[in-house]
Amino acid sequence: GSGGFRKRKHDNFPHGQRREEKENVNPPSALMTSFKSFQLELDSRHDKYERLVKLSRDITIESKRTIFLLHRFTSAPNGEEILSESEVKLDAVRRKIKQVAQELIGEDMYQFHRAISPGLQEYVEAVSFQYFIKTRSLISVEEINKQLIFTAEDREETTNMTSNSHDKQPHTWSLKVTPVDYLLGVADLTGELMRLCISSVGNGDIDTPFELSQFLRQIYDGFTFIGNTGPYEVSKKLYTLKQSLAKVENACYTLKVRGSEIPKHMLADVFSTKTELIDQEEGLP
Repeated sequence: GSGGFRKRKHDNFPHGQRREEKENVNPPSALMTSFKSFQLELDSRHDKYERLVKLSRDITIESKRTIFLLHRFTSAPNGEEILSESEVKLDAVRRKIKQVAQELIGEDMYQFHRAISPGLQEYVEAVSFQYFIKTRSLISVEEINKQLIFTAEDREETTNMTSNSHDKQPHTWSLKVTPVDYLLGVADLTGELMRLCISSVGNGDIDTPFELSQFLRQIYDGFTFIGNTGPYEVSKKLYTLKQSLAKVENACYTLKVRGSEIPKHMLADVFSTKTELIDQEEGLP
């Protein structure tokens, strides 16, 4: 009648019959099967990415703890104990990196590079800091990569390995630090060397600041050769590197010109005040 609802054609069929017809219209096709396999592959890849992010976070935390430990080298009565303890911590970090290498078996590392890059940069900073304290020189990327070759003798649980990975795992695992991660780690190293300079002066070590100033100048000259031709992250770190160099050179200037006027126990306070003034002039937080 007038004013009533108009029935659609399919409303005349029973509800169960409509459902059966709908299922018969869309049977499982080869296209849907392909998309389901794509879904499983993407889910597996996303899960692996999240596991790598977690491992990278653990690598970053342990590397930072190693750096904090190494800063006690100048004030510790026995520096060899600090170096031995730092080596134990770095071995634990390498075991985490081994898990990363196992996750990347059969994968293109650069597809997961953003997940592991922060951890690798922090590891480069920690291992290069330890290497400088031992040898007063800069570790090479080849030497770092040699330490990241793992053998099957290092028995370790691999519960994070996915079920769809290779049935036969290789006897060796390796993970190469990319040149960009190496450069970014070295750029962060300069900040730790600047702090080492201040703490050394506070402990009465007058020779270390001049040695660090020359070393940082060499690193800065190397980065200037790259300039704006390198990755954006590297050129961005160049400003921070320049600030660390300026603070160390300012400390050396104070030692050379006014070292005899200022008592040794007050030198560290003078340097800290001067570095704060430099940060304020440059607009750093």
